[in-house]
Amino acid sequence: MPNYLKAPLTEEDHVQGPPDAPATLLEYGDFQCPYCGAAYPIVKKVQEYFGDDLRFAFRHFPLVNVHPFAEPAAETAEWAGSHGRFWEMHDLLFENQQRLSPQLFFVLADQLDLDPDELATALEEGRFQSRVRRDLYSGLESGVHGTPTFFINGEMHMGSFAFDDLVAAIQEKVAARLRRAG
Repeated sequence: MPNYLKAPLTEEDHVQGPPDAPATLLEYGDFQCPYCGAAYPIVKKVQEYFGDDLRFAFRHFPLVNVHPFAEPAAETAEWAGSHGRFWEMHDLLFENQQRLSPQLFFVLADQLDLDPDELATALEEGRFQSRVRRDLYSGLESGVHGTPTFFINGEMHMGSFAFDDLVAAIQEKVAARLRRAG
């Protein structure tokens, strides 16, 4: 029996694509997870393939026991998001995954013309910790145990995150939705 998303998307979620897209792909991810790093370019290709027919959302699921930089990376992305730059930081964190460290977070902030000192204060104060934890808890509620975990139109994707598998699963969910509507 499939798991379903318990916490629907809200305005607080980080979403790319039109709200009325026939398909929504949601990833619970960890910036330090090598599997999430491998999924990152595949998700980009899937987004390109579907264009405006796909809405993509990302929620944090830092596996802090095995990835010591996952939570501060997520907080860094949230901090950038508070400046309207979440997706740019999201991409930079995945593109520099092999070099994740607090020092890198400040370099990336500077690269985005954001104030590294402000980031340091936000991380020190844990200003975005509750936001990251909210994502984590919503994932746990929905049956997420590892990363990356994908949901397609609210249903957990049980297949691989290979391009062809994701595309086929999304097409199947869209077709099922059209059958129900028609």
